[in-house]
Amino acid sequence: GRALLVLVLSATVSLLGGLIFGYELGIISGALLQLQTDFQLSCFKQEVVVSAVLIGALLASLAGGILIDRHGRRRAILVSNLVLLVGSLTLTLARSFTVLVIGRMTVGFAISVSSMACCIYVSEMVAAHQRGLLVSLYEAGITVGILLSYALNYIFAYVDEGWRYMFGLAIAPTAMQFLSILFLPVNPVKLSSWDSDCQKGLIPLQDSEDRAAAKREPYQEKHYSFLDLFRTRDNMRRRTLVGLGLVLFQQFTGQPNVLGYASKIFHSVGFQSNSSAILASVGLGAIKVVATLVAMALADKAGRRVLLMAGCVVMAISVTTIGLSSRMAPLAMARDCEAAAGPNASRGLTQHPLTPLLPQSAVSPIPPASGAVKSQAGPGFAATRSLTQSKEVVPNSSLTQKGDLVGESRKGTLGSTVPPLSAAPWAQHSVLNGVTLLSMMAFVSAFSVGFGPMTWLVLSEIYPAGIRGRAFAFCNSFNWAANLLISLSFLDLIDAIGFSWMFLLYGLMGVMAVIFVYLFVPETKGQSLEEIDQQFSRKR
Repeated sequence: GRALLVLVLSATVSLLGGLIFGYELGIISGALLQLQTDFQLSCFKQEVVVSAVLIGALLASLAGGILIDRHGRRRAILVSNLVLLVGSLTLTLARSFTVLVIGRMTVGFAISVSSMACCIYVSEMVAAHQRGLLVSLYEAGITVGILLSYALNYIFAYVDEGWRYMFGLAIAPTAMQFLSILFLPVNPVKLSSWDSDCQKGLIPLQDSEDRAAAKREPYQEKHYSFLDLFRTRDNMRRRTLVGLGLVLFQQFTGQPNVLGYASKIFHSVGFQSNSSAILASVGLGAIKVVATLVAMALADKAGRRVLLMAGCVVMAISVTTIGLSSRMAPLAMARDCEAAAGPNASRGLTQHPLTPLLPQSAVSPIPPASGAVKSQAGPGFAATRSLTQSKEVVPNSSLTQKGDLVGESRKGTLGSTVPPLSAAPWAQHSVLNGVTLLSMMAFVSAFSVGFGPMTWLVLSEIYPAGIRGRAFAFCNSFNWAANLLISLSFLDLIDAIGFSWMFLLYGLMGVMAVIFVYLFVPETKGQSLEEIDQQFSRKR
């Protein structure tokens, strides 16, 4: 009975951690339209509000590793829950732009620490044959969290100061996670010997074989300095190469931008009304949830390498297909935030139903889920991109007119549809549009099976316990930085080489990622963390 309880609580902690992460990323899309009106936010200030989470998360990825290694994974999650409660309350009660930004940075810091600690904690808590399933549950939580945030965006779209409810509701899952983890034991690897809690049956999830092996050869936790990540000791340099390679290829295969521009692509392939665009975005999010569940089921059976390579192959084919079809049926990409210079520019930009929002997971570990849902469309939904990408809008004069009342502007958005696209060059290419849409769906599915959950699962496995937190945080900081770089350079690269060549370049990166995984990433399924550590230490 106790074994089942610990298993259920571990799964709950993983799922809730992902759900909070996804919710905090997605909720800003709905909140921003109201915030922009209530606080009179300029275009730049809107970008600051959206991207404050990224800044907080980047700071956490630099400092959080020390907290996780020095004070333990469980305590790090508890602290992150308390910080998140403070951040959520700050946002709920905010009366000024400055307080909003501080609240968003606090939330970003908390979800970044929590995401790293959750993956490591759960990977160390459970037996080898359950590790893939339970760590992948985090990614499933993210996808559900983002879909939940958009449902609540819709519900509170017409409520006066509805953004306060949107931000405040994050307190519920945070409190649930805090209570869940209070009943879980200290991590086995943080104990001085395997004979204490394991012998008393306080940590019953470890396999009996694992326990017998540990008794024969007690696992001595070694102490590492941060610089050991770059030295040959215990083959740490190779482990760092594997970790950095995975997080960089995860970004350089184009994942933030394919999903950040999802609504533009939906618009191009014929989803012209608000309701159909919402349906398409939610549909893509649902596909992502299903694909993540498939990854959870296969992680401990097929193995990490197989899923990573299969995902990379499908992603490469998908973005190459989008690149080739866009050469024949061009998609329009515009720098509308720069183009709109009038006094009502920011209002017009934020009211259009089809403007993409936050670029897919600038963040992650386990990069957030339905980026297309994040490119939310529809009544009451904000439409401002984060710092990391310029806005794009299909001109619609009825939406750029002044709206004195929030309710009026929202009702105007609700009833409106996008102007007919018959004059557009892509309107006549129905077959190519279908191919592009299917490619988007294939890309999202492949990412959710491969790079989405597997990158963070492998990262939580390959480092020794003594430096696991700092190593994970080091790789995670590169993930954030690469995402910002990819997103910031996207429109400049489109200007320089064109949209289709950009996506063909992503296809080439996908092929390189397959080669990298084949040559450097070992298979870790079914092995205890100690066995993986010994395998890495021996192998050159």
